[in-house]
Amino acid sequence: MTQPFLSIIIPAYNEAERLPSTLEKIDRFLGQQTYTAEVLVVENGSSDATLALAQSFQERMPYLWVLTEAQRGKGLAVKRGMLAAQGEYRFLCDADLSMPIDQVNRFLPPALSGVDVAIGSREQPGSVRYGEPGYRHLIGRIFNAMVRGLVLPGIQDSQCGFKCFRGDVADAVFPLQTLVGMSFDAEVLFIARKMGYSVCEVAIDWYFDPDSRVRLVQDSLHMAFDLLKIRSNARQGLYDAQG
Repeated sequence: MTQPFLSIIIPAYNEAERLPSTLEKIDRFLGQQTYTAEVLVVENGSSDATLALAQSFQERMPYLWVLTEAQRGKGLAVKRGMLAAQGEYRFLCDADLSMPIDQVNRFLPPALSGVDVAIGSREQPGSVRYGEPGYRHLIGRIFNAMVRGLVLPGIQDSQCGFKCFRGDVADAVFPLQTLVGMSFDAEVLFIARKMGYSVCEVAIDWYFDPDSRVRLVQDSLHMAFDLLKIRSNARQGLYDAQG
């Protein structure tokens, strides 16, 4: 099979309501592009009809692959999808599509060249947040300050769910990922930087989803402990490149 230019990886846990609309939008968008693409949905221990709904789209979207992971954990699903993908560029996409899908081209040549990892940012000049409550923004900035202080100095928005890795970078970074939950973002970006890869923040339009699965207090506390785990892993050499 010819290598696709773009892989879109969608981790999906209990996304039966949001996934159909997202896949329809992605299908329309890719139908207007000149490059080749594949889409990978990684169903992640769902208790609803996510898996069956994703599979029902495969007839109309022959470039759609549906994978399943029995164990829950967004990081686990993303790792599975990134390493199964074949694209020259591999784009992580949240199932709620809170960033309009046409903005994926901001992460790709020719709009963006010479970058190893490009991450969607709601803090870069030119970015716009729509409908986000002020308290959520404040808590997010407090958590990001911890991320910058402990593992990712200079990165203003490590937790946005839209990220693009060059294929060879994904193949080098994701085998070293250890965290299976929400903190995987900070870990894989830390690994990428440690390996000498460039990380660029890309301004996006972002629409707040009131059905967000993020539990502000509980998830933030858990992720804070994960940041310390990343530092500990680094001291133990767990992120050293495999020979």
